Amino acid sequence: MLNLSEHRRLSLERSLDLVNHSPSGFEWGYSGSGPAQLACALLLDYYDDEQVAREHYIAFRNQVISQLECDGAAACWHLTGEEIDAAIATLTDDVVALPDGGQPSPTLPENWRTVSRPDQRVFQRADQDHYIVLGDGSDEWLVVLCSQGDRAYPAPLAHRTVPEDADVERVIRELAEASNDLIEPTEGEH
Repeated sequence: MLNLSEHRRLSLERSLDLVNHSPSGFEWGYSGSGPAQLACALLLDYYDDEQVAREHYIAFRNQVISQLECDGAAACWHLTGEEIDAAIATLTDDVVALPDGGQPSPTLPENWRTVSRPDQRVFQRADQDHYIVLGDGSDEWLVVLCSQGDRAYPAPLAHRTVPEDADVERVIRELAEASNDLIEPTEGEH
């Protein structure tokens, strides 16, 4: 991969410091680990912003990198800065929830924080890599407790679908308590 504007190769190592999907190299044209690594590397190179790369590389892979094909006489693909900017401006799905400290939540146990996200309500556990995401379904809320160990593929641990007129806050509290119960305290904790 060449950055033609600066005449240099795209760094695999720099992206591996952020996420480790494909130490063997980049791929494209499908949704897999090589394309995920390429998406992260491209965003990191273009924006020089680790948070932007971490938050958007999965959606960028799904929407852009998986569609790239090597064709034509040169048998290569080109991706311009304008195309990257245009794609990022439209990405709304698959945004990875990152820890940002958040604010203590008055309704959740003290080890939980409310995380600022423009598109959805997210709650983050301060002492474990667990999140609760509140998603808007058609006639109901989807509340998912997940673990996001490598920041790429959230693993659902539990979920609830709740009618729109139900007490969603109570369901979020129950899932936070369920998360707290999943982890045994380490020796010395009470």
